Amino acid sequence: MGVGTIVAVTAGAVGAVALAPVALGVLGFTSVGIASGSVAAGMMSSAAVANGGGVAAGSLVALLQSAGAAGLSGAATAAVAGAGAGAGAGVNRLARLLHRK
Repeated sequence: MGVGTIVAVTAGAVGAVALAPVALGVLGFTSVGIASGSVAAGMMSSAAVANGGGVAAGSLVALLQSAGAAGLSGAATAAVAGAGAGAGAGVNRLARLLHRK
């Protein structure tokens, strides 16, 4: 594995973990609850309609709100870092392929 790949994978992992809380806030999953009129509010409304008026524990909406309120758990941080590392590796691979042409 080359230095460029290591840098890309590391940057992807660190960047994803650092930006996850920002992305949750932008979507409306905040530390004080779901923001009115946000994407999160729309997701919560759809989930409630689909589940007869409530949001099911363990659902995507519940998990995202939990992360927005309390931050990412260790497992979620690892998953986000893994996804970011994969994205970094993919971008690095694409850049190398484009650079060859």
